[in-house]
Amino acid sequence: MNILIVKLSAVGDVVHTLPSLAALRKLYPDAHITWVIEEDASNIIMGHPCLDRIIVSHRKKWMDNFKRINAVRKTIGEMMSFIKELRDREYDIVLDFHGLFKSSLIVLLSGGRRRIGYDSMQELSGLFLSEKIYEDMDKHAVDRYLDFPRYLGADIGKPEFAIHIETENKNKIYRLLSENGIGEEDSFVSVNPVALWDTKLWEDDKFARLCDRITVELKMKIVFTGGRNRDAVGRIRALMKSPSVDLSGETTLKDLAYLYALSTLVITTDSGPMHISAAAGTPTVALFGPTDPARTGPYGDGHTVIRENLPCSPCFLKKCATKECMSKISVDLVFQAVAKKCGRALREL
Repeated sequence: MNILIVKLSAVGDVVHTLPSLAALRKLYPDAHITWVIEEDASNIIMGHPCLDRIIVSHRKKWMDNFKRINAVRKTIGEMMSFIKELRDREYDIVLDFHGLFKSSLIVLLSGGRRRIGYDSMQELSGLFLSEKIYEDMDKHAVDRYLDFPRYLGADIGKPEFAIHIETENKNKIYRLLSENGIGEEDSFVSVNPVALWDTKLWEDDKFARLCDRITVELKMKIVFTGGRNRDAVGRIRALMKSPSVDLSGETTLKDLAYLYALSTLVITTDSGPMHISAAAGTPTVALFGPTDPARTGPYGDGHTVIRENLPCSPCFLKKCATKECMSKISVDLVFQAVAKKCGRALREL
């Protein structure tokens, strides 16, 4: 039995697919399971015990390279190698968790016998499927994806979010924390203030005031995380009166998962790191604006979603003139949620 999972991006979507991978492995313990994924999100599944192979698509790089004449031949060669690797097995089952044109092309190129996806024609994704399942958009993405193994006959229990953390990930995080004055017994709050959408961002000055209050009133250290662009964290830290640690751009996705696992709690925008935090089992305070937490909020128990119930929300817009849904979230409201969770966590320790 050969199974191909097609879930290319983004980080949060890949994390949401992990329970389906675990369910597939339980259903087909002897199967050879391959996952096709784009480069940016690939680190999170590297070394996963339920996977036999990972095929990485460099689609974004290939698209950029086609704009440069001298890189076209090399890019075509890389794409042909990707297709050759994709087709070197005869897949019994191909699962399109993505449901977009880019994923449907991979489904087609795979040559799989059973090509299963959602009953949708979004970006013509349903053209190349041999079997279709209903996509219930009222479900959380995790439960929606679990409909695939359920359709194949899996008995779905509690979702399993296994992220394979290696010794090098642990050692790196311990080293980074130690270099910044945080010992293994110290409690700290991780803060992720970044997101891909402008409409998901909270104001810098509010993050600064929140982190100052956590430092002074709760006696907790602050560790910032984020992507390679450290400008946002730099702006927030410049507005703060209290010391903090900046690890933005310093961690891989698996490093980040272990950092969050060590955190007392995580404060975050609606973003990939939010889903990594929830998967790590760490209490998460998530700030929501234009999106729907019922569909894509932090999955599981022990998390708090903060949002303003405006008539226009969720709108799913990436640009907005007012960003009122985020600007109306007060520092005091978030601090109260953080204080409650820190108090509970500290008592348990």
